[in-house]
Amino acid sequence: MVDIIIMNRDASEENVNAVIQKVKALGYDVVVAKGTEKTIIGIIGDTRELSEETFISMPGVIETIGILKGYKLVSREFKSTDTSIYLKNVSIDSKHLVIIAGPCSIESRQQMFATATFIKNCGAKILRGGAYKPRTSPYSFSGLKKEGLEILKEVKQSIDIPIITEVLAPEDVEIVGEVADILQIGARNMYNYPLLEAVGKVKIPVMLKRGFQATISELLSCAEYILKEGNSNVILCERGIRTFDTQFTRNCLDLNAVPVLKKETHLPVFVDPSHGTGKRDLVNPMSKAALAAGADGLIIEVHPEPEKALSDGFQSLTFELFEKLMNEIKPFSALLGRSI
Repeated sequence: MVDIIIMNRDASEENVNAVIQKVKALGYDVVVAKGTEKTIIGIIGDTRELSEETFISMPGVIETIGILKGYKLVSREFKSTDTSIYLKNVSIDSKHLVIIAGPCSIESRQQMFATATFIKNCGAKILRGGAYKPRTSPYSFSGLKKEGLEILKEVKQSIDIPIITEVLAPEDVEIVGEVADILQIGARNMYNYPLLEAVGKVKIPVMLKRGFQATISELLSCAEYILKEGNSNVILCERGIRTFDTQFTRNCLDLNAVPVLKKETHLPVFVDPSHGTGKRDLVNPMSKAALAAGADGLIIEVHPEPEKALSDGFQSLTFELFEKLMNEIKPFSALLGRSI
C-alpha cells in the first residue's frame, strides 16, 4: 500500500512530474503539497494493491507511506504543518484566536447591522448568521433564505466584516458562495456527501461541524471528501455530541476532540460552545476551556434580544455578556501566546 510519496528537497521539477505522471498512468488522482523541505504527493483512490517498489527507485523519491485510515489528505502524515486560512484582514492560524459571533438566524436588517457593529467593536473578526436554517420541526422558523443573503451582503459591505453562513444543498453553493466568506456545513449535513463534494469544488473556505452522533474518525473522513475535490481550506468544528443527560445541557461539549484533532490533522479546529452546551450561562466557561484545550477559534451565538429570538435564544449571549466574555478571554489568549 502506498498513499503518500515523499520527494527529496533537491528533487527537480522533472522528477516530481515523472512521479505524478506515473501515478496518473496507473489510474489514480494526485494532490501535491510543496514545502520548503520536501514535496509530498498524495495518491487518491484505492491504493491497497500499490507496492512501494513501484516508486521508491524513481529519482527524487526518498520515502513512501501507507495510511491505514479512511482519510489521507487531512492527516498529519500528508501535511505536518498547520494549515492557515486567510480572509480579508483575518488570519486563521496558530498565531491568532479568531472569534466568530452573531445570531443563529437572520431576522431583520436592524438585528444584523446592530449585531455586526457591536461584535466587531468587541474584537470579533467574523459575523455569523443563518439565512437557510435546517430545523428539527417543519413548523419552526427556517430562515429568510434569499432575503437573508441580501441582508448579509449589505452588512458585509457596510460594516466591512467577513461572513459565515450555512449552505444546505449542493444547488445552493453558488448563490450562498456569492455572499459567504466561509461556507458552513451544519451538524445535520455532515454526512451529506453530495454537498461535501460540491463545496470541495469551490475555493471558498468551509467550516465543517461535527455531527451530534459522529465519531472523530467520521468527521475527518467527511472532511476528506472536501479536500479530495480540491478545496483544502477547511475548518473543523466541535459543537457537542448527544449523550444521555439532557436535563442540564443540550449536548455534551466534547473538548477531548480538540487536542485529538490537533494531533491527528493539520486543519484548524474551532469550538461552538453555544450549541455544545445549549445554555447561555455555560458559554463563557466552556469558551475558556476550549481555548485552553487548543482551539484555534470560537463560534458563538449573540443576539440583541435573545428572549425574542426566533431560534436558539436560550443559548445566545446578550451584548453585555458577549462583551464580558471578550474582555475576559483577551488576556487569557495572551497567556496562550495568541492574539485576538
